[in-house]
Amino acid sequence: MRGYAAIGLHLPKTPMNVGAALRAVGCYGAAMVAMSGRRFAKAPTDVQKQWRLTPVIQVSDLRDVIPYDCVPVAVDFVAGAKPLHEYNHQQRAFYIFGPEDGTLGQEVLSWCRERIYIPTLCCMNLAATVNVVLYDRCTKMGFPDGARRMDD
Repeated sequence: MRGYAAIGLHLPKTPMNVGAALRAVGCYGAAMVAMSGRRFAKAPTDVQKQWRLTPVIQVSDLRDVIPYDCVPVAVDFVAGAKPLHEYNHQQRAFYIFGPEDGTLGQEVLSWCRERIYIPTLCCMNLAATVNVVLYDRCTKMGFPDGARRMDD
């Protein structure tokens, strides 16, 4: 797979979801995690201790850490968002996920070039959403080199 995925967690609420999101980053080979706010800490759900393997950056504004030539993609159930199953992932994407108890808001949406959502009957938690988006990216663009497969 060419390119990379970076993850932005906007004001994450619970350490459990942050830890599980970090686990997803390890499973699907995301290149970086950036988090805004201070409502989180290391969590037992990060069983791989992914923070030791993938850069985790704490910032006040996720916009400040968009990698060069990388497309910011809002992942939120908002007007104008494209359903994930119809979305063509960018080669270099910075996926921005909102807090468990809110939405990204216009402040973040204003600088995201693309918007996607996962069609569901009710809202998913942060970690589940990160898993689904990264899995969808891998199935459409190819899994990272070295990914374990059943036929290996």
